[in-house]
Amino acid sequence: MAEQAANAQQGQGQFQLQRIYIKDLSFESPRAPEVFRQEWKPEVNLEVNHSATKIEGDIHEVILKITVSVKNQEKSAFVAEIHQAGLFLIAGIEGVQYEHVLKGVCPNILFPYARETISDLVARGTFPQFLLQPINFEAAFVEQMRRQQQAAEQAPDSQH
Repeated sequence: MAEQAANAQQGQGQFQLQRIYIKDLSFESPRAPEVFRQEWKPEVNLEVNHSATKIEGDIHEVILKITVSVKNQEKSAFVAEIHQAGLFLIAGIEGVQYEHVLKGVCPNILFPYARETISDLVARGTFPQFLLQPINFEAAFVEQMRRQQQAAEQAPDSQH
């Protein structure tokens, strides 16, 4: 507590994880048990999104939403979805740094938990092991900012 007060007096930003939890979780295998008797040639579709909401004061809820849809022989084998959430204290951080924390740092913290849960769900459905490849949300945020900056720089040129 004293460290937080000292940081506030010095004008330094504060970032602290408060809690990590599952907000929503589902697994569907609509074609079981027939799907287990077919040759396994999966087609994987992955959707990843995240959102942030200011809860109270400097406390923010960040939700990482991951949906894995797998088809086998053009028919649904399973759908696994998680809304992995976290509460984060973010104080004294503004502008691009604030966006970077919400859209890069927080999802990076949540991802390993979501990845483990998805893997466990798929295993409990008795499907072959499924591991999500790592995602670097901070690098994705930096790339998004670079593209926005390029678009902004090119916009005045295209009007001439």
